[in-house]
Amino acid sequence: MLRLIICALWSFFAMVFSCPLHFHFKRLIKKDPMKGWTTAYKYVRGFFKKLIFLTGSKIEVRGQENIPKNGAVLFVGNHRSWFDIIIVQTLTNRPMGFISKKEFENAPLLSPYMKDIGCIYIDRENPREAIKTISKGIEQMKTGLSLGLYPEGTRNHGDELLPFKEGGYKMAERSKSPIVIVTMTGTDDIFENNKFHFIKKSRVLVDFSKPVYPSELSVQEKKEFYASIPEHITEKYAELKSERNK
Repeated sequence: MLRLIICALWSFFAMVFSCPLHFHFKRLIKKDPMKGWTTAYKYVRGFFKKLIFLTGSKIEVRGQENIPKNGAVLFVGNHRSWFDIIIVQTLTNRPMGFISKKEFENAPLLSPYMKDIGCIYIDRENPREAIKTISKGIEQMKTGLSLGLYPEGTRNHGDELLPFKEGGYKMAERSKSPIVIVTMTGTDDIFENNKFHFIKKSRVLVDFSKPVYPSELSVQEKKEFYASIPEHITEKYAELKSERNK
């Protein structure tokens, strides 16, 4: 209970008192998008690091060396918790937005920060708007901004993956950027799995795969690679969960 109160109060006051920064970030993004996103990312990353510290959680990472040092990357992962996004943002060491549900576009306090780091919103019920979102993501990645994509489309509360929506992979393909698969376990034990949604410390395991460039694959190879992503995550998730339970 105490951790929940501390995390909630700290997050609320941190977001409220930093509101003036949004005007600064907005000006920078207008002049130089990449510079603006980078500046905002550094601030948000620091915010997320403090929040993770307040939860008392331990983060163990595999394959961080697989993340390319330069250029945009499409990080594709499983989605079990709000903390998936928070933790990945602290580990990639690069300006990074993510693909979010349309419903969060006007979320109080939260949405300005999402816009500052280059998040884009997708309306899965409107195919035409979804295509526009993918096109925007392609342009942002061409500029150098990395993006996080959760193809399940929503948080998953079971061990089996939800059906993957593959349309977002085109952002990597058409921007000639790599895909790095991110598999996580233990994030939902920080918040979602707890009675009354209390905050509890958790041991979180994260795995980054080696990068794959879809633009360098044949049509058949791309098809096979995209189809293999859920299988890769399922296998890694089982492996990480087994290690975590030792």
